[in-house]
Amino acid sequence: MGTGFVVTLFILGIVLIFLEIFVPGGILGLFGIIALITGIVLSVDSLLEGIVYVSLLLITLAVLIALSFRFSQTRRFWERFALKTRQTKQEGYVAPKVHYETFLGKQGIALSQLRPAGTADFNGERLDVVTEGGFIANGSKIVVIEVEGTRVIVRQIDD
Repeated sequence: MGTGFVVTLFILGIVLIFLEIFVPGGILGLFGIIALITGIVLSVDSLLEGIVYVSLLLITLAVLIALSFRFSQTRRFWERFALKTRQTKQEGYVAPKVHYETFLGKQGIALSQLRPAGTADFNGERLDVVTEGGFIANGSKIVVIEVEGTRVIVRQIDD
């Protein structure tokens, strides 16, 4: 291949990676990386030599990025990419309760229409519940038949 084509691939790769910063999605960056790797492989004498150079480049980049997290000067650079806000209990954010397994088999009353999701009361404790897929009217008796993490699945009880 001609030198001009290889240089064009390098420039195109760098431009595409730079554009990825402004147009996120991954496609431009992926094509940029492919163009750079193709430029490296075409600029060497053999395919094996190209693979060695690309591997050395990737290993060097990984080591440099890992080291940059350890130094305080570059750590500030990476912190600009991290979200610093926190969701605290004082501001009203609460984590979901993990004790929902204790409600398994318990009976309650639907406080809202469950179509399929809604709210139910189990001995004074309100829970967000979901049905098996059907509609359950407000005020109907229900029973917890399954718990999947924070998802409480109920079924209507016939009176």
